[in-house]
Amino acid sequence: MPKTQLNVRVDEATAEAARQRALQRGMSVNRYIEELVKQDAGEVGHTFVEAAADFMKQYESVFAEEFGPEREGTRREGTR
Repeated sequence: MPKTQLNVRVDEATAEAARQRALQRGMSVNRYIEELVKQDAGEVGHTFVEAAADFMKQYESVFAEEFGPEREGTRREGTR
């Protein structure tokens, strides 16, 4: 995948922390930041899925009433 350059400004303490954490992990600061962003994006996706599951659980009876098996014959052909 092609790479693009991204410039960010952080205070010196944050920059030094990033350098030290990357060094401890044996990777470049660029790679360290890239991994942090990927991890954060994955957590957001996971949080969304959990929230959607909670929503479905909360409204399960409403969905069952509207779309449950007893309504099977009322659906249009070819739809689910």
